[in-house]
Amino acid sequence: MAEVLAQFPDPLRMQDGSTYVAQACGAPNQQGLWEGWIEFVPVNGGQPLRSSRETTQPNRIDAEYWANGLTMVYLEGALDRALNPPVRKVVTPPRAMFGEPSKAVKVTTLPNATQDAILDPFSVYEKGEKLLRQELGALAAWHLVNIVRAYELSDEPAAALNALPAARLVEVIVRGVRSRAGVQRTRPQ
Repeated sequence: MAEVLAQFPDPLRMQDGSTYVAQACGAPNQQGLWEGWIEFVPVNGGQPLRSSRETTQPNRIDAEYWANGLTMVYLEGALDRALNPPVRKVVTPPRAMFGEPSKAVKVTTLPNATQDAILDPFSVYEKGEKLLRQELGALAAWHLVNIVRAYELSDEPAAALNALPAARLVEVIVRGVRSRAGVQRTRPQ
């Protein structure tokens, strides 16, 4: 059963002119712990208000100790929370549209030489040389060497290509793709 643990004789005045007298209340919950809240009674009549749970204490003595330590500033905050309760937004988790993954698998077999290439420079070049340069600029030098070799964009041996800096390899690829752009593209076999 709920009890009044402390009463506060000094009224709380709100900006709108309303005045409330506060009292701290408490009661044991189902686990035997004491929950405390604050009730606000309007001085000029009207419906009383209460805060949500302000504390949980192990017993009545500790709940009473909490209640007697409340300050006017705390009571003002509790009254504001009672007048403007926080909104707790509950988000429903998304649900899967299917119960399992698709059984359909698209298998594409590439010739051995192009398996080492991380991108097809010809298909990117079709969208613009600037995009090709951006894509190539994001790759490590060893990826660039693989592209040069897979698409036969240079006659240089792999050792010579591996010695080139990434910026130079980008130029080799762009020049090779540009020179073959008008010719029907063929992948190495």
